[in-house]
Amino acid sequence: MDYASTKLLHIGCVTLSISLFALRGTLQLAGIEWRRWRVLRVAPHIVDSVLLFSAIKLAMTLHISPLNSCWLAAKVLALIGYILLGRYALRAPAWAADGVSRVRALLPFVAALLTVGYIVGVAVTHSPSWGLAIRLGFVRG
Repeated sequence: MDYASTKLLHIGCVTLSISLFALRGTLQLAGIEWRRWRVLRVAPHIVDSVLLFSAIKLAMTLHISPLNSCWLAAKVLALIGYILLGRYALRAPAWAADGVSRVRALLPFVAALLTVGYIVGVAVTHSPSWGLAIRLGFVRG
Protein backbone atom coordinates (compact mmCIF):
# COMPACT_ATOMS: atom_id res chain seq x y z
CA MET A 1 0.00 0.00 0.00
CA ASP A 2 1.48 3.36 -1.01
CA TYR A 3 1.75 6.45 1.20
CA ALA A 4 -1.33 8.22 -0.22
CA SER A 5 -3.55 5.16 0.25
CA THR A 6 -2.26 4.57 3.78
CA LYS A 7 -2.84 8.21 4.71
CA LEU A 8 -6.38 8.09 3.29
CA LEU A 9 -7.08 4.88 5.22
CA HIS A 10 -5.69 6.50 8.38
CA ILE A 11 -7.82 9.64 8.01
CA GLY A 12 -10.92 7.54 7.29
CA CYS A 13 -10.30 5.44 10.40
CA VAL A 14 -9.77 8.58 12.49
CA THR A 15 -13.12 9.94 11.32
CA LEU A 16 -14.91 6.65 11.95
CA SER A 17 -13.25 6.13 15.34
CA ILE A 18 -14.17 9.60 16.62
CA SER A 19 -17.71 9.23 15.26
CA LEU A 20 -18.18 5.87 16.98
CA PHE A 21 -16.86 7.28 20.25
CA ALA A 22 -19.16 10.30 20.03
CA LEU A 23 -22.14 8.06 19.22
CA ARG A 24 -21.48 5.70 22.12
CA GLY A 25 -20.90 8.59 24.54
CA THR A 26 -24.07 10.35 23.43
CA LEU A 27 -26.11 7.15 23.77
CA GLN A 28 -24.60 6.56 27.19
CA LEU A 29 -25.50 10.06 28.39
CA ALA A 30 -29.02 9.60 27.01
CA GLY A 31 -29.37 6.48 29.13
CA ILE A 32 -29.56 4.16 26.10
CA GLU A 33 -27.78 0.85 26.68
CA TRP A 34 -25.55 0.78 23.61
CA ARG A 35 -23.64 -2.28 24.83
CA ARG A 36 -26.47 -4.56 23.74
CA TRP A 37 -25.67 -3.76 20.08
CA ARG A 38 -22.80 -5.98 19.01
CA VAL A 39 -21.67 -3.61 16.26
CA LEU A 40 -21.08 -0.81 18.81
CA ARG A 41 -19.07 -3.18 20.99
CA VAL A 42 -16.93 -4.72 18.23
CA ALA A 43 -16.55 -2.11 15.45
CA PRO A 44 -14.49 0.39 17.51
CA HIS A 45 -11.86 -2.28 18.26
CA ILE A 46 -11.55 -3.20 14.58
CA VAL A 47 -11.42 0.42 13.43
CA ASP A 48 -8.90 1.39 16.12
CA SER A 49 -6.66 -1.58 15.25
CA VAL A 50 -6.59 -0.57 11.58
CA LEU A 51 -5.99 3.03 12.69
CA LEU A 52 -3.01 1.98 14.81
CA PHE A 53 -1.47 -0.15 12.07
CA SER A 54 -1.90 2.61 9.49
CA ALA A 55 -0.28 5.09 11.91
CA ILE A 56 2.70 2.79 12.38
CA LYS A 57 3.01 2.30 8.60
CA LEU A 58 2.89 6.07 8.02
CA ALA A 59 5.56 6.68 10.68
CA MET A 60 7.78 3.97 9.20
CA THR A 61 7.28 5.33 5.67
CA LEU A 62 8.22 8.86 6.82
CA HIS A 63 11.06 7.57 9.05
CA ILE A 64 9.76 9.37 12.13
CA SER A 65 9.23 8.23 15.70
CA PRO A 66 7.90 9.81 18.90
CA LEU A 67 11.48 9.79 20.17
CA ASN A 68 12.71 12.21 17.51
CA SER A 69 9.58 14.15 16.61
CA CYS A 70 7.99 16.47 19.19
CA TRP A 71 4.63 16.63 17.42
CA LEU A 72 4.38 12.84 17.17
CA ALA A 73 5.36 12.46 20.83
CA ALA A 74 2.61 14.96 21.73
CA LYS A 75 0.10 12.93 19.70
CA VAL A 76 1.09 9.68 21.40
CA LEU A 77 0.88 11.19 24.89
CA ALA A 78 -2.46 12.82 24.12
CA LEU A 79 -3.69 9.51 22.66
CA ILE A 80 -2.93 7.79 25.97
CA GLY A 81 -4.93 10.51 27.75
CA TYR A 82 -7.77 10.13 25.25
CA ILE A 83 -7.88 6.37 25.79
CA LEU A 84 -7.99 6.77 29.58
CA LEU A 85 -10.63 9.50 29.46
CA GLY A 86 -12.68 7.56 26.91
CA ARG A 87 -12.53 4.42 28.99
CA TYR A 88 -13.70 6.38 32.02
CA ALA A 89 -16.44 8.12 30.02
CA LEU A 90 -17.83 4.89 28.57
CA ARG A 91 -17.78 2.79 31.73
CA ALA A 92 -21.10 1.48 32.99
CA PRO A 93 -23.18 4.51 34.03
CA ALA A 94 -22.60 5.33 37.67
CA TRP A 95 -25.84 7.26 38.01
CA ALA A 96 -27.84 4.07 37.52
CA ALA A 97 -26.31 2.61 40.69
CA ASP A 98 -25.67 5.48 43.06
CA GLY A 99 -27.45 8.53 41.68
CA VAL A 100 -24.36 10.39 40.42
CA SER A 101 -25.45 13.27 38.20
CA ARG A 102 -25.17 13.05 34.44
CA VAL A 103 -23.33 16.36 34.48
CA ARG A 104 -20.50 14.67 36.37
CA ALA A 105 -20.61 11.77 33.90
CA LEU A 106 -20.42 14.28 31.04
CA LEU A 107 -17.05 15.71 32.13
CA PRO A 108 -14.80 12.82 31.03
CA PHE A 109 -16.72 12.53 27.75
CA VAL A 110 -16.19 16.22 26.92
CA ALA A 111 -12.57 16.02 28.08
CA ALA A 112 -11.99 13.03 25.78
CA LEU A 113 -13.52 14.90 22.84
CA LEU A 114 -11.33 17.94 23.56
CA THR A 115 -8.29 15.68 23.78
CA VAL A 116 -9.03 14.03 20.44
CA GLY A 117 -9.55 17.51 18.99
CA TYR A 118 -6.07 18.41 20.20
CA ILE A 119 -4.69 15.23 18.59
CA VAL A 120 -6.26 16.13 15.24
CA GLY A 121 -4.90 19.68 15.52
CA VAL A 122 -1.39 18.38 16.17
CA ALA A 123 -1.71 15.99 13.23
CA VAL A 124 -2.76 18.78 10.88
CA THR A 125 -0.15 21.33 12.00
CA HIS A 126 2.69 18.94 12.93
CA SER A 127 3.16 21.13 15.99
CA PRO A 128 2.36 20.33 19.66
CA SER A 129 1.25 23.96 20.05
CA TRP A 130 -0.61 23.95 16.71
CA GLY A 131 1.98 26.48 15.55
CA LEU A 132 0.72 29.07 18.03
CA ALA A 133 4.15 29.51 19.64
CA ILE A 134 5.60 30.61 16.31
CA ARG A 135 2.64 32.84 15.41
CA LEU A 136 2.70 34.52 18.82
CA GLY A 137 6.44 35.11 18.64
CA PHE A 138 7.52 32.75 21.45
CA VAL A 139 9.60 30.64 19.05
CA ARG A 140 11.28 31.63 15.84
CA GLY A 141 10.11 29.74 12.76
